[in-house]
Amino acid sequence: MDLAIRGLRVLVTAGASGIGLATARAFAREGARVHVCDVDEASLKSVAASDPAIVQSVCDVADGKAIARMFDQVTATFGGLDALVNNAGIAGPTAACEDIALADWERTLAVNLTGQFLCAQRAIPWLRKSSNPSIANLSSAAGRFGFPMRTPYAASKWAVIGLSKSLAIELGRNGVRVNAICPGSVAGPRIDSVFANKASARGVSAATVRDEALARTSLRRLVSADDIANAIVFLASPLGANISGQALPIDADTQALF
Repeated sequence: MDLAIRGLRVLVTAGASGIGLATARAFAREGARVHVCDVDEASLKSVAASDPAIVQSVCDVADGKAIARMFDQVTATFGGLDALVNNAGIAGPTAACEDIALADWERTLAVNLTGQFLCAQRAIPWLRKSSNPSIANLSSAAGRFGFPMRTPYAASKWAVIGLSKSLAIELGRNGVRVNAICPGSVAGPRIDSVFANKASARGVSAATVRDEALARTSLRRLVSADDIANAIVFLASPLGANISGQALPIDADTQALF
């Protein structure tokens, strides 16, 4: 199927690995022009070697000045912007609320929420000029359910849905579509680390935590980074022209988190 996005100008934050890299590659396969930023310079160098058509830059999305420099580079190179994928996020601490340091709370919200806000601020003037503008903000199943022992992460992901719905209303008159993507447990090193940290906090095995997580999904499986990427690319295409203001679960029908 031709998604009709050849030449689409796309920025993917935290695009050097995981969901971000899968998304960048999915756009590139459709002929889009893609820029990824990341804090991991080694991973960016790997992308430069494996995917030379994808433009890369170093950027911490919690740093407003770094974001400004990055957007100057993106818009100078591409001459504008059509799609923003706010993918950058961190897992934050795994601990009871009373044991979480304020610095860890603030850093989690700075990356997961404030970073999306700052990138949207920079992107909006350019998106208003686009004939096919969209924003995809990465939330999580943790933005739909309570998530004990992960309060900073869950709070940030609930807030992303509020940010997305508000921007969808605010920017709808300009034709800018804004959606929140809510992945479930995505196969890879990050969820393995989450399972391991939860297991350590509870005094059980990582396999036990993984099995419990899968038991709370109807499909009894993890989702893949490509599952998320495919949905984001579809929403950024003309085929998704009337999908906005949604919190879209891609989570094997997760019923609860624990």
